[in-house]
Amino acid sequence: MFIVKKNPKSLSAEVYRLLRTNLEYSSIDKSLKSIVVTSTEPGEGKSTVAGNLAIILGESGKKVILIDADLRKPSLHKKFKVSNGLGLTDYLIGKCKLTDILKKIDDNVLILPAGNKAPNPAEIIASKSMEELIETLSEKIDVDYIIIDTPPVKLVADAVVLSGKCDGTIVVVKSGLTKAKDLTNVLGELEKVRANIIGTVLNGVQKNKKDYYNYYYGDD
Repeated sequence: MFIVKKNPKSLSAEVYRLLRTNLEYSSIDKSLKSIVVTSTEPGEGKSTVAGNLAIILGESGKKVILIDADLRKPSLHKKFKVSNGLGLTDYLIGKCKLTDILKKIDDNVLILPAGNKAPNPAEIIASKSMEELIETLSEKIDVDYIIIDTPPVKLVADAVVLSGKCDGTIVVVKSGLTKAKDLTNVLGELEKVRANIIGTVLNGVQKNKKDYYNYYYGDD
């Protein structure tokens, strides 16, 4: 599932290294610690991109926390084969401590799964507790990057809300699936909250050297 681990010498893995390098250089003048990863609609590969990005950052020695904030349809716990018995929702309502739910998935990388499903995910994402969690992870814990997987923008406003609270946002689009009009609308919604859109990742591009020099892409 995660190409940077499965096939680290592949073209896809190399492109993730390029994404990592660009991300690191983008943070020279402005801190980019908390980063939202979203998409326009389901099936564009945002969770896979978030996971690969977290792993590739960890492999460079950076300390990373990967958060599954897609509370309606969480998937990172399945991809990384960790328990989702307790997670983000449980922490935000005070059921557990942060140390109880952070799980190591790779050298330098911890995952915070979504946790039990809540009847009010929008309120949880927009809560003061969520904002305080991002602040705590950014300022009080020794971590270099917080990568947050969020729902597609076309479905719900969660990613837009979080983008207004975080340092940067990456939008994943898929070749042959994402419509230009939809992407324009999504970028417009993010700009309304003054989100710092640091780039887009074009996923599902045919793998050849010409594409390599023009796009970032990942594998589902």
